[in-house]
This record gives sequence, structure tokens and C-alpha cells, in this order.
Amino acid sequence: MYFNKILLAGLFLSIAPLLFSQKDSSKTDEDWDWHWEEWDDWEDWNVDFGFSKTRPAISLQYGISDMSRTDVQSQFVDPNLFELKLGYVKDKDAWDTDYIIKQNYNYLYLSNESNKLAGKEAVGTEIESDMWRFGAGWSSGYGYKLGENSSIVPYYSYALNWSNIDFTYPDVWTFAPDPDQEILNLYDESFRFGTSSEGGVRVKVIENLMFDAGYERSIVFQRHLFWKWAGSALIEAAAQGLLDGFINKIFRSSPDAGPIVNFLLKNALSYGIYELRQDKMNWPFPSEAPIAYDQFKFGVTVVF
Repeated sequence: MYFNKILLAGLFLSIAPLLFSQKDSSKTDEDWDWHWEEWDDWEDWNVDFGFSKTRPAISLQYGISDMSRTDVQSQFVDPNLFELKLGYVKDKDAWDTDYIIKQNYNYLYLSNESNKLAGKEAVGTEIESDMWRFGAGWSSGYGYKLGENSSIVPYYSYALNWSNIDFTYPDVWTFAPDPDQEILNLYDESFRFGTSSEGGVRVKVIENLMFDAGYERSIVFQRHLFWKWAGSALIEAAAQGLLDGFINKIFRSSPDAGPIVNFLLKNALSYGIYELRQDKMNWPFPSEAPIAYDQFKFGVTVVF
């Protein structure tokens, strides 16, 4: 969906000079004014990158996490998280119905994940961690109107981020360094690139208030190999694009089932891809394993 917007904007920018340079001298200014009025009606082009008719929103989320890396044998103390999002929400009727809506939520976010938030401390050789993360995310989903100012929207989201993790190692490692420490030192107190995907349900109870619950899978890269990451991301985007075409046909034939099918298929694909990335962060290309977070999140969003 996001690649489609970028492609459409690029296509428009590439042909715009040709359109405006080939004005027919035989036409009057009134003729051209008429055509511009027609152009103004083409709202569905949506080349504004999703910011038209949006409303500012603030989200607060709290969650529980499971932290791991497949080639690290030591156990992590599982952290909890607190997250703040600032962004824009856009709701609109979809598929020529008065009961199905499409919701987009584009945002910037800052989060902290720490075992201190969970009230846990290391036992034995467990590893404590404190991570700060910031980035940008894009959420989209189709849902059902429950009333004039209420709705339920199952959604799919994708985010890019940078993380800084501070590890606290077991005291015993001071006297006998562990092989796991060599791996974790590559992350310790350094900014690392990462990505995440989330599926969940957002419920609007009144015009300005929404509650949400979701499951997020995120990875932190040991190092950012741009071309391998871009190749992996392109494969994921292409697969999601093929799903969009299939889902659109379902909406045309059975719009009532569309929001649920959209939610299940897009999140199932994302879950499978992130499962493949547990051993190769840039799957299918040769690469190291990432640090992975699996987390349940619950929150509230205020829309202005």
C-alpha cells in the first residue's frame, strides 16, 4: 500500500511537466478552467501521502515482552514496555457501503522497554536490559461502524525504528567472560536499526477516544546492511501487494467478510516472514540473527 503511494507520486511528478507543457493554444482560458475543476474532483488519487482530511492523535501503550536471540544461550529478563505515539488518523467510508470504513494511522513514536518496568531483576546468569526506541509507523485496516461515532477496526501496521539497548551482565561474567557477551557487546549502548510489524484491533467508543490491543513482532539488526535489507523488504512488500489484489476481489464480492480476511491474511504473512527472520535478519539473504521482541500491547488513543 505504501509502495503504491510512493509509486503513484513518482509517476505523477514524472508526467506532470509533459501535461502542463503541452497546452493546446486553440483552447481558451475558460476551457482550461473547466478541466481544472474536473481535476479538483479527483480526490481518490490520494497523492498527499495520506495527510488529507486527517486528525491529530496521541496514543499511550503499555505491554509485556519476550526478548530473545536464537544463537544466545543465556536467558534475558523479559521486559515490559511503555510507548508514546504522535500522529494523524484518517477514517473514510469504503467500498461503496455505509457500514465499512477504512482507517489509516501514520505516526512517530518513542518507547522504553525495560525489566525495571516489569518489576523484575536478574536471577543467576540472566541478562537485564533497558532499551529506548524511536521511529515511524504506518497502520491501516478496514472495520465496521457500530454507530454514528463508534467502530471496530482490525488493523495491520509496519514500522521502521532505531534502538539503543543497555545490557547489564551477570557478575559471574566479570571473572569468566561468556561467548554470549561477545554477541551482545555488538548492541550494547549503540544505536541499531530495526523493523516491526503489529496486528491488532482498535475500538472507537466515542468520537475522540479509541482503545486498542495488539501483538507486535520486532527485530533489532546487529548491523544495517542496506541492500540486503532492501531486498528482503521488497520481497515482503511484493507479497503484501499480491495479497491486496486478492483481498480487493473479496471486498467486491463479499464486502462483509473483507475486513476480517484483510486482517487475517496480512498479519499471517507478516508473522511468517518475521519467523523466517529469526535466524536470518535479512531473509532470504545470508545474514546474522537479530535480537527479537514478541510483545502484547494495550493502549488508548485520543483523537482531536
